[in-house]
Amino acid sequence: MEQFRPRLQQAADQLQLDLTGEQQDKLLAYLDLFARWNAAYNLSAVRDPAEMLERHIIDSLSVVNLCGTSPADQTPLIDVGSGGGLPGIPLAIIHPERPISLLDSNGKKSRFQFQVASQLKLANINVVNQRVEAYQPENLYSGVVSRAFASLQDMVQGSEHLLAAGGRFYAMKGKIPEDELSALPKGIKVEQMHPLRVPGCDAERHLIVLVRED
Repeated sequence: MEQFRPRLQQAADQLQLDLTGEQQDKLLAYLDLFARWNAAYNLSAVRDPAEMLERHIIDSLSVVNLCGTSPADQTPLIDVGSGGGLPGIPLAIIHPERPISLLDSNGKKSRFQFQVASQLKLANINVVNQRVEAYQPENLYSGVVSRAFASLQDMVQGSEHLLAAGGRFYAMKGKIPEDELSALPKGIKVEQMHPLRVPGCDAERHLIVLVRED
């Protein structure tokens, strides 16, 4: 995967991310594992590693400094419906001091996540193989992030029990889903809506930040 290092560096520059050599190594090692496991575990419909880099890893990097109060935020975050570990694993690589849980009900995908965390020595990752509604953590999370939920309403209703007081939902979306925004449960409001400029992606991308109203 070394051939993708220049593209990764270029994207990081465009996103104003100062990646260390070790972080680049881990992102490329993650890409390699993703590509090799994908054939057997069906982690993604995308099969081409170059496309995986663009559509999965670089897309995830576009939100790494938006899912918290600051880039130095060390409060716990959970990636719900994490699948192949997106965006949670790139987040964990960039912010190694931040505790990040990866939740997915698919056992094969959870095994892949565990393999990545073990092989890349990502000590800040906690893999949770459960359905979201069944997961009852001892400590609640300051943030719930997802790029997999069908709708904002599903995300809020399915995972609100995981969120600590003052916590936030971070929903990765394409175009602004006006119909989903109008269907948000009572007591949930949009705090911010970040247009994402994802290098190599012409399609609209947004990060929608939701909070409970006081």
